[in-house]
Amino acid sequence: MFGQTLGRTLTASRCARSVTASKLTRVQHFSTSSALLRRQEDRPEAGAASKRRTNSLLEDDAEDLWDAIDEPADVEDSPSSGHILIQMQRELLQYMRLIEHEIPKLVAYRKPFVPPTDDQPVILRSMHYQGEPHPATGKRVVVVPVDKLPLKNETALHKFILLAGPRWTPTPPADAGVSPLDSWGNGYIKISCEDFPKPSQNLKWASDTLDKLITEANDGKDTFADVPLDMRHIFAKVKKQKKGDHLGNRVFHRPSVRDFPQEWLPEPQPSV
Repeated sequence: MFGQTLGRTLTASRCARSVTASKLTRVQHFSTSSALLRRQEDRPEAGAASKRRTNSLLEDDAEDLWDAIDEPADVEDSPSSGHILIQMQRELLQYMRLIEHEIPKLVAYRKPFVPPTDDQPVILRSMHYQGEPHPATGKRVVVVPVDKLPLKNETALHKFILLAGPRWTPTPPADAGVSPLDSWGNGYIKISCEDFPKPSQNLKWASDTLDKLITEANDGKDTFADVPLDMRHIFAKVKKQKKGDHLGNRVFHRPSVRDFPQEWLPEPQPSV
């Protein structure tokens, strides 16, 4: 390997000495760069020794690559960001077409809102993400006011609240769809389940749990009348909110619009 390199160097030096003085002034020093050697190979006065390969195939490939880069592209296309913008415009156009042509057809399925009666106290809550897969889509939540449950007497009511534990709250849950201006009464019970893969299974478990609580509360064998209500979960939640409701027993008697003095309201003006 060293012999071949030395031979190439001696051959290049002899070729350099045969160059005229005018050419030496133009090329002041010898370089092994592929560009200079290619110019020397293109000269008609170069000898046979200069036609020998003095650079590697990798250098030739690199020169061809740079030539290809310098040449203008045959196909002028938009960059990837341009294609993304075009795709967004297509999706927007698709939704606009749906709004224009398909949404008016839903008028045929429109039904008037009928508020639930006392015979339908159960409030069912579910979540969906417009067809996107999400672990919370199978969850089902059941919220029921305790006053509308079929409990026999006050003893059954007390036992039911004890059995419900932290699922019972004196105020309606914030995500239950119940107006905070409604009368609280004896509170609300909230049962949720997301342990099963199907939404119907989670709803069935929550419904069966509510039925078992009602059945056990109406059972008069053991009334738990001497057991006080455990309110620790309620006070802990109110104290965590840092609104000051844990002071002055405002957990059950928080001021609302109903407590506004009626005599402060302006008298209604008679209609003309």
